[in-house]
Parts: sequence; structure tokens; C-alpha cells
Amino acid sequence: MSKRATFQHSRRPSVSRVRGAVVAAGLGTTMVLGAGAAFAAGAAASAPDTASLVNTAAAESVAKQATVQGKAAQVAKQAVAKKVAEAKKAAKKAANLATSWEAPVSHYQLSASFGNDGSRWAHKHSGQDFAVPIGTKVEAAHSGVVVKAGPNGGGDGPAYGNAIVIKHSNGMYSQYAHLSQIDVRIGQAVQTGEKIALSGNTGNSSGPHLHFEIRTTANYGSAVNPVMFLQKEGVTV
Repeated sequence: MSKRATFQHSRRPSVSRVRGAVVAAGLGTTMVLGAGAAFAAGAAASAPDTASLVNTAAAESVAKQATVQGKAAQVAKQAVAKKVAEAKKAAKKAANLATSWEAPVSHYQLSASFGNDGSRWAHKHSGQDFAVPIGTKVEAAHSGVVVKAGPNGGGDGPAYGNAIVIKHSNGMYSQYAHLSQIDVRIGQAVQTGEKIALSGNTGNSSGPHLHFEIRTTANYGSAVNPVMFLQKEGVTV
């Protein structure tokens, strides 16, 4: 064998060395691929389920909306209940006003009483006098409809001065006389406690006061004792 042949033979790798390299390379590739697959598998296992997250978020949103709507419904229910209670209270108050009576003035002193003799009237005194300053608010003693209002006693004569007569649902009438100002008109409906006039000293009067009568008709001559009538209605004067 020549030197050249010997040299070429020495440079050619042995079959066993090539095979070893290939096996090593294969093992390395397998290890690398295996590690990558293992990492990918671990990442997939640890990554959250997107669909599950979406469903959870949707459920939480629905729950929050339901809570908000529930609170709004509760507030609305409370508001309705409050309005119903207020309406019932107003209706009860209106019913009480429709059936209740009261004194026609406040902060008064009683002067001439029903049935008394006096120099200012020809017969027995037909009402109850409430001594009050001129300009005192006069209120309707009971709900009803105004049937007389004006000077000359509203038609009952000049002795009454400016006067008002109100017809009530129980068939009785109330009269208010010697007024300085009339604030209602014939045909007007009034409620218990509503302002109808200001007291005065008009007509046959020796001093400021309100003359108050309870009548069985709208006209003079049908008066009954107003104090006793009010007492029967639960009003003490």
C-alpha cells in the first residue's frame, strides 16, 4: 500500500464512529423534542380554559345585573307603598274633615250666649258671640256649600252686617255675622277649617266680635243653641 492510500484511509471516518454520531444526534433531537413536547403539554395543562373564563364572567355579570335590578325593584316597591300610605292618610283626613266640626275662630272669649236678653236685639239672642279683634280669621265650622254671602246679613237684615250662611250635608246651616271681609261666594263649596272671612264690627254691634248661629234652615228664626250643638259633635267652646 502506498503512502497516499494509507493517508486517505486514515482520513476516512470509521463506520462505527459515524454510527455513534448519528445515534447521539438522534438522542439529542429526541431529548430536545421531548422536552419541548413536555413543556407544551405542561403549558397547555396550566393554561386557563378560555370558554370557562367567559362563562364565569358572564355569570358574574348576570348576577350583578340581577342584584341591581332587585334593589331597583325594592326601591320602586317602597316608593309605591309610601304613595299608597300617603293617599290613604289624605283620604282619611278628607273623610275626617267631611264629618268633623270645629269652632269658627281661635283664641276668643265668649260674650253674649244663645237665648240671652239684650239691648242689641229685639228677641232672645239667636247665636253665640265670640269676642275677637277685627280682622281675626273666620273658618267654616263644617264642610258645606255657601248659600248666603254679602251685606245686609246676606239677606237676613241689616242687624247682622256682612254675613255668610253655609248649608251642611246633615241638613243644618251655620251663620257668621258682623264680618269685616267676606272671602267666599254663593254656591262655593268649603271644607272644615277653611278661611271664609275676617271678623269685624258691622251691623248692629257694640264691639268687635263674631256672631255665630246654627240653624235648621237658611233663614233667620230657625236657630238652635250652637254651643250645645257643637258639644254633641265633640267640640267644646
